[in-house]
Amino acid sequence: NGITVYLFESLRPTPELSFTIRHLKCQSGIVVTASHNPKEYNGYKVYGEDGGQIIAPVDKQIIQEVLAIQDYKAIRFDGNNDLIHIIGKDIDKIYLEKLKSLSLSPALISKHKDFPLVYTPLHGTGLKLVPQAFEMFGFNNVIQVPEQSVADGNFPTLISPNPEEASALQMAIELAEKKNASLVMATDPDADRVGIAVKNHDGRFVLLNGNETASILIYYMLSKWKELGKINGNQFLVKTIVTTHLLKVLADDFGVACYDVLTGFKYIAEKIHAFEGKKEFIAGGEESYGYLIGDFVRDKDAVISCCMIAEAAVWAQSQGKNLLDLLKEIHLKYGLFREKLISITKKGIDGIEEIRLMMDKLRVSPPEMIANSKVVAIKDYQAMKEICLKDGASKPIDLPKSNVIQLLLEDGSIITARPSGTEPKIKFYFGLKAQVASDSEYDKTLKSLDEKADSIIKELGLK
Repeated sequence: NGITVYLFESLRPTPELSFTIRHLKCQSGIVVTASHNPKEYNGYKVYGEDGGQIIAPVDKQIIQEVLAIQDYKAIRFDGNNDLIHIIGKDIDKIYLEKLKSLSLSPALISKHKDFPLVYTPLHGTGLKLVPQAFEMFGFNNVIQVPEQSVADGNFPTLISPNPEEASALQMAIELAEKKNASLVMATDPDADRVGIAVKNHDGRFVLLNGNETASILIYYMLSKWKELGKINGNQFLVKTIVTTHLLKVLADDFGVACYDVLTGFKYIAEKIHAFEGKKEFIAGGEESYGYLIGDFVRDKDAVISCCMIAEAAVWAQSQGKNLLDLLKEIHLKYGLFREKLISITKKGIDGIEEIRLMMDKLRVSPPEMIANSKVVAIKDYQAMKEICLKDGASKPIDLPKSNVIQLLLEDGSIITARPSGTEPKIKFYFGLKAQVASDSEYDKTLKSLDEKADSIIKELGLK
């Protein structure tokens, strides 16, 4: 078809594709990836010229072209190989140098260069570039899990190569215990998401969820930007509507704008693109373990995320803390935010109908009270409006139409219902908040929020 193509010589992290599209000024990019899907399936991701995954209306236009093909013979397979240019280490070098330019604490890393951490690529594309990025940042004591440092789409050592699953980090944690490491990181096979575990003061590793890691990462970024005099009121963060509200609270305190977008990192990329040349993007994140720092990549990027999480860890260590201490410090200052997610599968045609009825009921007759707190408003992203239940007043939601409902409670809790667009599944997100009176009350408050989440799930008939 006369199209010039740049083809990577071997496996690469998905975020590097996003970077390369922008760097080489390409019109589009495609990655075929096992990601964290079941090993029988590949994912096929398409990117636009801004380096972000395609959004409407381009996504539908592409599918229309695909559906217009009635016969495989219409596809022209005989191409001009001279138009294919093999790329690899040259792009890696430029990409890694750009990542290194984002470091905020090089002197601290130099002092703590032997900070012990364990890393696993979970048989995926982080295999080479993440360790190289650590080395470039100055971390000299990165221990890899040898059994999982082999690219293999069958993921032989794992039940699921998804860093959201505790089992995915098990081998890395066991190695960290043997090697007396302080931090564990695991990137998914795409190397666009990362899960972490932190050693507590009892020597036990504690898994952090995506909201907790995002909170630590954003707090570190904002603290350093402020310290370095880089905040002037023109900066912004982006998060998804189901990601912890704590990020907005942090942004407000540091004088930085924070924008909510629909679920999916493509919408974060869209917001960055909208403010290009007008505002300065610091970072973005979503609760499903995906984060982005800097704007030269337009998708979640676990390569830079790993480095900045490690940087936050040595920043905490320089203050005599670990990342768990840092998280507690954030909660004591800003409030204890606690999130929970449940996913309900309803199989078959009946299941799809059942999910539709669940959403209709929330829209038409939402509960008046949940867990002894009034439901004060409902955000209906399909109707694109927020309705105050006290007086019926409504205001528009300036986001694309989406089948999502949020219930806002008087005590600050947020409950979100979001059906899957691809399978008979519905997800419920619970965002709860409480003030912590003192350090001694922290664990007790944490437990009470977990119990409250469980009672809400029971009250809504979801278990």
